[in-house]
Amino acid sequence: MKKTKIASLLAAGLLSAAGSVSAQNISDNEVRIGVLTDLSGIYSAIEGPGAVLAAQMAARDFGGKILGKNIVITSADTQSKADLASSKAREMFEKDKVDMIVGNVSTASALAAMEVAEQKNKISIVTGAASLPITNEKCTPVNIHYVYDTYALSRGTGKAVVDTGKKTWFFVTADYAFGHTLERDTGEVVAANGGKVLGSVKHPINTSDFSSFMAQAQASKADVIGLANAGGDTIGSVKQAAELGIMGSKQVVVPLLMFTSDIQALGLKTTAGMTFTEGWYWDYNDSNRKFAERFMKEFKGKAPTSVQAGVYSATMQYLKAIEATKTDDTAPVMKHLKSIEINDGLFKGKIRADGKFEHDMYLLEVKKPSESKNPNDVAKVIKVIAAKDATLPLAQSKCKLVAK
Repeated sequence: MKKTKIASLLAAGLLSAAGSVSAQNISDNEVRIGVLTDLSGIYSAIEGPGAVLAAQMAARDFGGKILGKNIVITSADTQSKADLASSKAREMFEKDKVDMIVGNVSTASALAAMEVAEQKNKISIVTGAASLPITNEKCTPVNIHYVYDTYALSRGTGKAVVDTGKKTWFFVTADYAFGHTLERDTGEVVAANGGKVLGSVKHPINTSDFSSFMAQAQASKADVIGLANAGGDTIGSVKQAAELGIMGSKQVVVPLLMFTSDIQALGLKTTAGMTFTEGWYWDYNDSNRKFAERFMKEFKGKAPTSVQAGVYSATMQYLKAIEATKTDDTAPVMKHLKSIEINDGLFKGKIRADGKFEHDMYLLEVKKPSESKNPNDVAKVIKVIAAKDATLPLAQSKCKLVAK
């Protein structure tokens, strides 16, 4: 009897100790998150400093600690350059002991950082870059693509414009993976819906003069000039279109990736009536507005972009996964993230086997100046695009993680 009782007590003590060890299974006694983004380059307004704030807000909202350990947010500037993204990611993992990186607003920097994360067996969550290959042929077991991709953008904006009767297209395309993929995906949608691509012209990223590129697009006489670029390049393209008299003519300029920050930079007078696709919009519902109001108080009154909201949501989901699994080890955290339904008031959906976060997308229309109530009131949602229609079917996936 005595031996049995002692054995039971010892077993209970061992289980208790195991539970205690499990509860403390946090590497380096801190949870460290790195925001790897463009802080000073062409895409800094899209993600940049606002993304760092969003991650900090998530850490604060979580209580600053997890399983009794401090949550630490660090950041680094990639300037949207692949070589910098790779070196900064390596530095974050090796020197700063970061457990997860979030951000990466350009495809080149995202793919470079993803490669390092896979080598180090650490989680990467891409919120800003758009190219479909991130969760298709370039997918990794430790990566999540969170806010949007080129498949969703083409199915949203591309199809909506073709459906209005604008059938012929000419693309002005950023000459790197993102632009090429966005042009390809949109071209497929145009052709599938009875339209025709007349041609395209490629420009270097961060171009200062768009006169020759937009003149070629104008000369094509296409119904639509599709801008397969982003950030400062989209702004420059639209400004040049206005100077050439394209705006307001029979030709329509269609930005295939646009953000509230771009509209604010260009003004409603120039952009009114433009349609664009987003993964999140600050003024869509009450929960989005509540988050946006808090963000604006700390960010000089500027509403968060979809990417910045994505950083907040992704950071929160990562922290919740650590809390649920009682560890920051990569494998159990990723397994948990792919097993749950996400519904945090900002995004609702599920992370698939390929790492794609499948959720609804939104088709928006830029407001007229007379419709706007304040500088952040720039657009309205005119259609909700169901998650299943906005995401590449897994049956068509080239990702090695998808069972065939």
